[in-house]
Amino acid sequence: MHPYDNDGRQTLAAAPCAAALRAVRRACPGVEVSLSTSAGIEPDPARRATLVAAWTELPDLASVNQGGERCVAALCDLLASRGIGIEAGLLSVDDAGAFVASGLAARCARALVEPLDAQPDDALAGAEAIERALAEAGIALEQLHHGDGIASWAVNRRAIARGHGIRTGLEDTPVLPDGRPAAGNGELVAAAAALMRQGGAAP
Repeated sequence: MHPYDNDGRQTLAAAPCAAALRAVRRACPGVEVSLSTSAGIEPDPARRATLVAAWTELPDLASVNQGGERCVAALCDLLASRGIGIEAGLLSVDDAGAFVASGLAARCARALVEPLDAQPDDALAGAEAIERALAEAGIALEQLHHGDGIASWAVNRRAIARGHGIRTGLEDTPVLPDGRPAAGNGELVAAAAALMRQGGAAP
């Protein structure tokens, strides 16, 4: 989940994050909630850590992209110290390599396989390469897959067939499987649930 402030900007600030978490938990009790810590929300690593340290309402999990940033381990340390589970965001095979080398896998709850390629075939190849890098390193974390745009649905289909979880939402997937613009997150979730049922998985 990506909370927004009163000016319509994504934020890691404590008050909007707490309000968003409380609203979701009231509406969906018992549902596991994860917050993003993307550099796209707050590019300065020190400022990002300060904001996360100030959270008053804690998510169950937080996603941390595992690229080349030197601050990744420190942010994971901070989250773990606060009892927040870590989702390792892997946007490319290079990210997967950095993650394997970091030794952080043992501290994570799951791996997010998130190829950013716009073309479905390229995204599928990216998801396969990331998954292979994890397997070759002996990392058996639960995996949750999604892509970007229309390619996300190809990545989701592959993931379901391989027994992995999927994720969808307007951050990455503004269109339905047939390419039509989605009216909202609810329509995307309904489409993802239908895809899972078609693949023999329980949403």
